[in-house]
Amino acid sequence: MSIALRANPDSGRLTRIALVALAVAAASLGGCVDFGAGAGPAAPVAQTPPAGQDQWRANADQWGKRYDQSPGDKTASINYARALRALSRFDEAAAVMRTAAVESPQDMEVLGEYGKALADDSQLAQAKDVLTRAYTDDRPDWTIMSVQGVVEDQLGDHDGARRFYSDALKIAPGEAFVLNNLGLSYALTKQLPQAETTLREASAGASADARVRNNLALVLSLEGKYAQAEEISRQDMSADAAHANVQAIRQMIARRGLASLNRSAPPTDVATQ
Repeated sequence: MSIALRANPDSGRLTRIALVALAVAAASLGGCVDFGAGAGPAAPVAQTPPAGQDQWRANADQWGKRYDQSPGDKTASINYARALRALSRFDEAAAVMRTAAVESPQDMEVLGEYGKALADDSQLAQAKDVLTRAYTDDRPDWTIMSVQGVVEDQLGDHDGARRFYSDALKIAPGEAFVLNNLGLSYALTKQLPQAETTLREASAGASADARVRNNLALVLSLEGKYAQAEEISRQDMSADAAHANVQAIRQMIARRGLASLNRSAPPTDVATQ
């Protein structure tokens, strides 16, 4: 089962660390974390993201050849790295963007893509440093802010993460992938009612996809709302598959002794949008 905390491929992934492990106080962020390669204002060099893995592989092959001919070229590097990230080849994507960053150390678009690739590759301290240089106060980028939030969540600074999400939502109100990351942030601190409310809002967004709904189903399962979780899952899979998916989550919760998560602490305040 895939889980996601992220910004979109750039969505290629919304990231893939197990939410259940995170909600039970593990060090990483679960589910589909959106580290955004395609979210927000599209880079002029970026193509329309392919729909499936076969298309991403074809894209990686195409841009990989361009990159081999001219390592460090901005257009080739960004598109090649995005394809690699969509294929979960995170270390390769980080290496590609590292070369581009050496060639263009002041290019904020390059730095943004480099920071996202580093975040995907769990090079969190370096990602944090690079992302701070990827936009300016007078030219903010909500996709970068969302990734910064994910990095802070993974580093354990949940209040700091939520400030980034709040700032991102001021620029892009109702953006599903930012709300997705915020919802999973609440799940990490066992604030499950707040996580559910936020993920329901994310799931209702026009840009929401199956990964966001899957995260909502996970949180509902953690709350013991298995019937509701199954109903959500049926939006993206057959009834039998949805039932099997929720049963697998239920068994995982039972094995890990997560029943106590149903009684979450009251939500804390976060910065207003």
